[in-house]
Formats: sequence, C-alpha cells, structure tokens
Amino acid sequence: MRCPERDSARSGRDLSDETGSAPVEFVLVGLLLTVLTLGVLQLALAVYVRNVVHDAAVEGAYHGALADTEPADGAVRTTRLISAAVGGALDAQVSAVATDGAAGPEVQVTVVATFPLVGLLGIPSGMEVTAYAPRESFD
Repeated sequence: MRCPERDSARSGRDLSDETGSAPVEFVLVGLLLTVLTLGVLQLALAVYVRNVVHDAAVEGAYHGALADTEPADGAVRTTRLISAAVGGALDAQVSAVATDGAAGPEVQVTVVATFPLVGLLGIPSGMEVTAYAPRESFD
C-alpha cells in the first residue's frame, strides 16, 4: 500500500498545497452560475411568451365580439399582436368561432402555440390559450 506522505516527499510537493486550484474552482463556479442565469432567463422568456399569447387572445376575442366585426377579424388581430410582440419565430395557430355561452352569444378565440424551451424553440403545440368575449349587437 502506498503512503501519501512518502509520495509527496519524493515528488517534492506538499499535499496541502492548493496551487492551481483557483482556475479550476473559477471554471466550475462560473459554469454553474452561467447555467443558472440562462435557466432564469429562459423561464422569464417562457412566462413572457405565455402572457403575450394570453393577452393577444383576450384582445382578439373582444375585437371579434364587436357588433361591426366578425370572429375571423379577432383571429387576424390576435395573429398580428403575437407577431408584433414576439416576431414570426413563434409558431401559433389562431382560430375564432362564435358560440352560445351561458350568458348568450360570445366569441371564442383559441391560440395553440409553441412552448419555448430553448430560446423560442420548444414543444410544438405545447401551449393552448382560449379567451371568451360576449358578442355585442346593435339591438
């Protein structure tokens, strides 16, 4: 069996000598902090995209529910809002239909979009948001 004291005495080094450990520690801690920071930024981006899609769906539903518009106009408005806020990188399918709700006629706008995992790349159709608005009329 080898004795560490004898090996260090032969090589002329003391085992308690920490020379050269600072660069290794710097790399390890720096890597950990970089990964943590990128994770927090990605979470913030995912929350931002979800809020943009939700707000665009609500705005589109209310626009499509106006008395002088059609539900399809709400879908177009939703698509424009998402493109303006996130850009064309987010693959979102928007649909709008007129339905009969418990309180009367309403417009339903549904957005199915990519849930971002790395940048704006992620799970296709991983996020679905639906918004409702009461239909207005001239009556």
